[in-house]
Amino acid sequence: MAKKGDFQITLSQIKELVTEQVDALIIRTTPNNLDKKSKNWSGSNWAYVCEDAMEYLANLGVKHFLIDLPSVDKEFDGGHLLAHHAFWMHPQRTRFDATITELIYVAEEISDGNYFLNLQPASFVNDASPCKPVIYEVL
Repeated sequence: MAKKGDFQITLSQIKELVTEQVDALIIRTTPNNLDKKSKNWSGSNWAYVCEDAMEYLANLGVKHFLIDLPSVDKEFDGGHLLAHHAFWMHPQRTRFDATITELIYVAEEISDGNYFLNLQPASFVNDASPCKPVIYEVL
């Protein structure tokens, strides 16, 4: 959805997608082509997730949020990181077991649906860590 020249992932869109309790949510945006794997995102004003949508997911109990964009927040937000803070419930009730994974790629051949997720973060202590999400179809 576009607002003031920005593309946003809104609370109403998230509520349409998430109709039941899930531990993790993967968002694949469109267009979904191979260019995402090597795109220079700097200065592109990418789509971002609205703060209230991330707050909704946190309150719903979603622990892991994965998206194919460089950030859940607006590129130039003055360092506020509203979507990150809303999802982690920071600073009021910070959820240290919740993760946000950005810049993933989900191929078109992978159907929407329920999957098992193996997140595979790098094994070092930091406030951010690269990780490799691997999904397995639920049979």
